[in-house]
Amino acid sequence: MRGRGRCSAKAMRPRGRYREAIERLSRTPVRPELARAHLLYGEWLRRQNRRVDARTELRTAYELFVEIGMEAFAGRARSELHATGEHVRRPVPEARDHLTPQERHIAELARGGLSNLEIAARLFLSPRTVEWHLSHVFTKLGIRSRRELVRALPSATAELATR
Repeated sequence: MRGRGRCSAKAMRPRGRYREAIERLSRTPVRPELARAHLLYGEWLRRQNRRVDARTELRTAYELFVEIGMEAFAGRARSELHATGEHVRRPVPEARDHLTPQERHIAELARGGLSNLEIAARLFLSPRTVEWHLSHVFTKLGIRSRRELVRALPSATAELATR
């Protein structure tokens, strides 16, 4: 019985250290290290056969790596996610540059929180046309929901600030 307690205490140490690292790094502006901490913790969880918990960490790591443009690490996180049974689409590089002006305008309005009906009224289109354009935007950007538009389609002011 005594050996069992020691073994589980040893197994708990890495988990606590990963969580502490993530907590501390989340309070800093250093995103690459935070993403790596999520990746390493997710890899460790997967190797402990905790696939569901691992997916959360790996998904966070993947999204952070894609956001900051660290493609090699994003690929590693995507491979780990695949090993847990989750399938992740590869991001289409600079797909937002291939949006038509109408698609871009509709996507920006949707990112701003407007419904299809509100967008249609503002642009003098039918709601079905707005839906059609958004489905093409989602396909081109490799996303599935409006919430992902914020990450996949940065605002015009954010783009100007990075140039």
